Amino acid sequence: MKSALNAWTLESSLSMADSFAAVAAAGFDAIELNIDSDGASPHALSMSDTPADYEAIRALSAAHALPVASISTSQWDSMMGIPARHGEGERLLYKQIEAAVALGADGILTVPGGMGPGVSLDAARRASIDFLRAQRSEIERRGIFVGVENVWNGFFLSPYDMVSFIDAVGSPMIGAYLDVGNMIAFSVPEYWIEILGRRIGKVHVKDYKRNGGLNSGGVWADVTHGSANWKAIVPALRAAGYDGYLVGEVFKADPALSFSDYYKQVAGELGEIITY
Repeated sequence: MKSALNAWTLESSLSMADSFAAVAAAGFDAIELNIDSDGASPHALSMSDTPADYEAIRALSAAHALPVASISTSQWDSMMGIPARHGEGERLLYKQIEAAVALGADGILTVPGGMGPGVSLDAARRASIDFLRAQRSEIERRGIFVGVENVWNGFFLSPYDMVSFIDAVGSPMIGAYLDVGNMIAFSVPEYWIEILGRRIGKVHVKDYKRNGGLNSGGVWADVTHGSANWKAIVPALRAAGYDGYLVGEVFKADPALSFSDYYKQVAGELGEIITY
């Protein structure tokens, strides 16, 4: 396994060039970029990016020997789970795939769901499965892994939910983008990994400090400073056949710590857990 850093962790004012320089200097093996709204930050991708934009980013990647690990996004919202928004979802999905192909990444992050007033969990699940099934042949043709993530939107509350969803979609190129911190408040990451197995294609890393046991609240914590049992999580990933990037998706909380020192801290934490 290797380490990568999601660009949301970076100081928001950094340019794309300075972002690649900072992540490389901190010692990471790769960077994960994000499609955000236009103007969200100087180091964000957007729906309006052009081949020339991608060419400039590829030049930075080569100059710093820092690959783009994957393409995430803040834009999924409820698109996948609401049929009326499937057109928006398709445009976002293929923009992420376009960016991945252009930048040499092999996977993207998506978020199923969309429950809310008038949209039940069952309806959102069926619509999300239908959406991905409709894109299967094109996703497989493009050769980019599409990961569905367990985020705090009330959709994947059990590893069995993810397994049944992924298996219902039925494509080897559509699997789990597992965030091993997002279930710590109410469950145990290594148990999810055991059940998901080879469906896991990408991994986000963060940590969470419980206030006691499960479902007792808590706070986000630096990696290795929360309740995650990394000495169980990382071997479970190896046993599942995962040998990709561990992508840190974390945020600096200590105002006394410089951003550059924080990046080095995170790189060191990821480097530590990779040895387990």
